[in-house]
Amino acid sequence: MTNGELKKFSTVQLLNFCLGFFGLQFAWQMRIILSGPVTESLGASPFIFGIIWLAGPVTGMVVQPLIGALSDTTETRFGRRIPYLFVGALIGALSLILFPYSGKIASFLGSDLPTWTGLFIAAIFIWFIDAANNAAQGPYRALIPDNIPQEQHAVANSYLSFAIGLGSVAAAGVAPLLRAFGIQMSTNAQFLMAGLAFILAITWTCLTIKERKIEKVATDNKTEQKSFIENLKEFFSISPEVAKICCMQFFAWIGLMSLMIFFTQYVIHVLYQVPDLTVIDASYKEQFNQLVLDGQNFSQICFAVFNLICFVIAIPIGKLAEKFGNVKVHFVAVLSMAVSYLIMAFFPTKIATLVAMSLAGIGWASVLALPFAMLSKYIKPGTEGAMMGIFNIFIAAPQVFVCTLLAWFISKSTYMLNGMQNNHWEYAFLVGAVMLVLTAVATLFVKENAKVE
Repeated sequence: MTNGELKKFSTVQLLNFCLGFFGLQFAWQMRIILSGPVTESLGASPFIFGIIWLAGPVTGMVVQPLIGALSDTTETRFGRRIPYLFVGALIGALSLILFPYSGKIASFLGSDLPTWTGLFIAAIFIWFIDAANNAAQGPYRALIPDNIPQEQHAVANSYLSFAIGLGSVAAAGVAPLLRAFGIQMSTNAQFLMAGLAFILAITWTCLTIKERKIEKVATDNKTEQKSFIENLKEFFSISPEVAKICCMQFFAWIGLMSLMIFFTQYVIHVLYQVPDLTVIDASYKEQFNQLVLDGQNFSQICFAVFNLICFVIAIPIGKLAEKFGNVKVHFVAVLSMAVSYLIMAFFPTKIATLVAMSLAGIGWASVLALPFAMLSKYIKPGTEGAMMGIFNIFIAAPQVFVCTLLAWFISKSTYMLNGMQNNHWEYAFLVGAVMLVLTAVATLFVKENAKVE
């Protein structure tokens, strides 16, 4: 600080600041891409896989706000946020490294244990990974208002978005890049890489970011504190447009998670025609090992392209929204994503899938930015945390729907492939496409020029 004012961060300092978020997103992207094949090898049906995926939305709704609130009042010699960042990264990194060894850990514990023990251990690790990720995210974002001048908050958040895009592309692209040079990374090695990226990047942040000391101010805030129900009523009483935006976001995230959760399994089982490995004899499973690895590699290439397009198109989408309006641009973007889903559902080839994932990246970039831009005009200063927390419900709740009902639907949708059972993973994209069309329709009902009440 200089004369009581926070110093502006230079470009180098902002790049340094976002490095930890790069590691965090690298780890999260690896968990998204590769958790499916690992849990399936341990006996997870599509429905069980979906139930395990509940770790994401549940920990997002519980852990992140809880740890964020705790870090507000924590006082240590290392700072308020840093201890949560480091402990979260440490737990997350260890869980990532051990996760692919869940089956071996179960065998080590005893051969007389139930066959589902390895899957149960894997599920525990996934919950630890997601909880740790959320425990680190909240305090990390809180470092911005704590230590960076207000006039730089927007640019600081844009640097975090840069780190999210770069981390996602790197996580998805390393293994396919090495494969091009004749080096095949094992699944275990990729999770080891993710764990090291997480802990090393966050440790660097903890060592190089010095937290500003917040002076306590003795005030009576009892009259200012509001319950969740009061905040909820206030949220929806601001304007009728708020409910429309929430409805739009709800449908959008059902569509998005239909891709995020089930895409890798779609590639392995539909594009590479690997049967359901949870119902065939163990002696036959080994013959599909290479196909599973090939499927994983192609899935990672697709996710790298998906995130790269999102990364590249993010700023142009903002510029187009300034010129034509958020509603029109978002309508086109989510419809383009719906078309990409239909391409994958009805034209299951590798070239069509790669093209579709490129197209889907446009919708992903829009969903990450424009709904928040639409909502921001209705948020009163000083209520940002509570209002965004309520808005996050319409991101997390749809994921519960996908993890349960859609996963159950896919689990029940079976057919025979070369004499062996398989699942219609492409149904996830049919459901997702319908949800994205509903998103587009809901978008048209939002009035951008509505008055704030």
